[in-house]
Amino acid sequence: MWHVVARTAVKAWGDSIFGKAAGAAFWQTLSLPPLLLGLLGMLGYIGDLFGPDTLEIIRSKIVTFSGTVFSENVVGDIIGPTIDDMLARGRAGIVSMSFVLSLWAGSSAIATFVDAICEAHGQLDHRNPIWQRIFALLLYVAFLVLAAFTLPLVALGPALITQMLPESWRDTGAHLIDSFYYPAVFLLLLVGLTTLYKLALPRTLPWHRLLGGALLAGGFFLAASMVLRRYLAWVTSTGYTYGALATPIAFLLFTFFLGFAVVLGAEFNATIQETWPARATRIEQVRGWIATHAVDSEDASGPLTTLTWKLVTGPMALERTGAAYPSVPVEAGPTPPRAEGGRIDGDSTDGESTDRAHRADTEHDAESSENPEPRAGSQDTRPGSTSA
Repeated sequence: MWHVVARTAVKAWGDSIFGKAAGAAFWQTLSLPPLLLGLLGMLGYIGDLFGPDTLEIIRSKIVTFSGTVFSENVVGDIIGPTIDDMLARGRAGIVSMSFVLSLWAGSSAIATFVDAICEAHGQLDHRNPIWQRIFALLLYVAFLVLAAFTLPLVALGPALITQMLPESWRDTGAHLIDSFYYPAVFLLLLVGLTTLYKLALPRTLPWHRLLGGALLAGGFFLAASMVLRRYLAWVTSTGYTYGALATPIAFLLFTFFLGFAVVLGAEFNATIQETWPARATRIEQVRGWIATHAVDSEDASGPLTTLTWKLVTGPMALERTGAAYPSVPVEAGPTPPRAEGGRIDGDSTDGESTDRAHRADTEHDAESSENPEPRAGSQDTRPGSTSA
């Protein structure tokens, strides 16, 4: 276990985790207004499906949850006013040109995380840079739409569940819901982070192999946010402040630790993959089994064998370390089928070639001795013969 911890630290340092976290903090800060514009703009259309006061309830839940993570100054001076400003724009903001531009700006933070995750797993060059940026934009839009439908359920779910309970159980049910509300939200965020780790990789890994990094990232960010909140409270109590820049700097520190946690989780997943490689998927195992039996097959010709080799050497057959069955690389051609006795058809050893040549010469000499015929342009030297 300590080997994994040490390897993760060395790998994260080598991949410049502090630089990536600083870049992620910058883009998260720059992407916050576009993110809220897109999210709350969509909620302006969807919120009516859940009730007239849905937006106000969602605003209250976002501010309350942000207060458990960020400091009071950050929530009161940055997050709260930004949400109020976006809600004041209403639905008109989502159909404006600024919303279209905000999609590109808002996806910058996702693009930073996608690049960091791919680099941690050594897959940064597996995807075209232009397609990488477009992929981050599509991923951002997908998360935005999913969040627009999920937030009303998260915000209104406890009240709806309480109303569905019998009258005698409502007080107990409300107490249980309040107790498990934040753990359930934290679990939902872990699922979202694991999904980001899953979708960001060109050559992805199984879900359970990425859950460890998500748990590490979530735990690290919660611990870092608690320490940072106490530090900011202590600094404020002592009278040492940054003046008007105190709140933006505090917000940058929170986003820095959030980016640090996400990149650290990706580095941990990559270390686990290097130390204990994941088994081949079922498709890769089937292809390896077909390849093994196709090589040993006696009937090495026909359309079935050709189809088998096309299946084994297709573009999805990837090389994976630690696979249960070795995959055939795409660049390499299939090994020619072997005939009976283990010899490849069409090949022959030097000894076999010499024997065949010797037998051919012997047969030719025997035919010449039985049917002697004079060659053209030569004279018969036998007694009594005349020249042509």
